[in-house]
Amino acid sequence: MTPSNRPRHIVDMRARPSFLHSFFGAEPGSPDFETVRWINRRLGSKDIDHFTRAPDLPSFHRELDAAGIDIALMVGRSTPSVRISNDLLATLSCSSEGRMLGVGSVDPQFFTGKGAAEETERCLNELKLVGVNVDPAFLAEPISHDDETLFPIYEVCADLGAPVFMMSGPTTPDLRRNDPLAVDRVAHAFPTLPIVCCHAFYPQIDEMIAVAFRNENVFVSPDMYFFAPGGLRYADAARGFLADQLLFGSSYPFRPLGQSVADLLRLGLDEEAIEKVAWRNAAHLLRRDLA
Repeated sequence: MTPSNRPRHIVDMRARPSFLHSFFGAEPGSPDFETVRWINRRLGSKDIDHFTRAPDLPSFHRELDAAGIDIALMVGRSTPSVRISNDLLATLSCSSEGRMLGVGSVDPQFFTGKGAAEETERCLNELKLVGVNVDPAFLAEPISHDDETLFPIYEVCADLGAPVFMMSGPTTPDLRRNDPLAVDRVAHAFPTLPIVCCHAFYPQIDEMIAVAFRNENVFVSPDMYFFAPGGLRYADAARGFLADQLLFGSSYPFRPLGQSVADLLRLGLDEEAIEKVAWRNAAHLLRRDLA
């Protein structure tokens, strides 16, 4: 697919502006800033300092425009080292006039009693965020994605028809918790729960594809690892059944927006598959009319 016949829309399922938190490179010279640059190098970014061009909302919008991205999802995080306010995500989402959608984040160990479920419901009903993220392997007491302390979060999302975003991947502190099979158990326990697997549990690619094959409520979002060694196997699966469950994401600021879009269009998928991966699957998942 050439630039002249790009997909009708592009939805970036994982793009966090640097100004959300120092973790995303907001402070030049800091360890976080250098980590963002390091990850960009590891993932083949042609411009490892690209994220410095968008220190505020208007400049980030310009970056979206330049990449041809219609909507970007700001996936929150709530761990002991990185806590992004769900209220801030809601405020930015409102200020962006629909260009940026917020995904809240809930740490079940940060609350007592029914607090995690109540915060999940607040994210979805009061703050109008489009989903809720969990980072179980990064918590004070690391747990797996199928740990029962997460079930109240999953129950609320399932009841409201909102997706839960599961953080995974090779930066997981204990790689034994980067386990797609835990997703399989959740998908069976909550068959109506839409599950987005951020980073697609890379490098457990074949296991992730198998879990998605078994569970139509599991959506695979490789984002920056789409273009890492072996990541083309996700695209191979999208020539078949996975075309209906695969999602595009840049993982900005850890990879440039425009380069990620260009790399997506060079994967060799047919036009129908590209339309699904670039935006149709996301529109269905987020219940957005982009036609």
